[in-house]
Amino acid sequence: MTDPLPTTGRPDISILYCTRCNWLLRAAWMAQELLSTFGEELGSVSLIPASGGRFEVTVNSQLIWERKRDGGFPGPKELKQRVRDVIAPGRDMGHIDRSGSTPG
Repeated sequence: MTDPLPTTGRPDISILYCTRCNWLLRAAWMAQELLSTFGEELGSVSLIPASGGRFEVTVNSQLIWERKRDGGFPGPKELKQRVRDVIAPGRDMGHIDRSGSTPG
């Protein structure tokens, strides 16, 4: 068995979610989206059960999304952009960064 890659220096993301509100699946979906996009650029993605209607996403303890403050839940596009802005501000996210309009 091989040892996992060292995560030192790579960002850690935490998704805190309300268990009473049944937001586990939403939190897991967001974690999957982040892992699919950023893969080995991340040190970890953690799901943290909580209560009180909380849904919060942090990158290295920096709060980047709070359901109550930000008016609901993030979509995958917005969450990925916020994560990117913290961990790799110069990174082009391809179609995620482009508007829905077509040139014409």
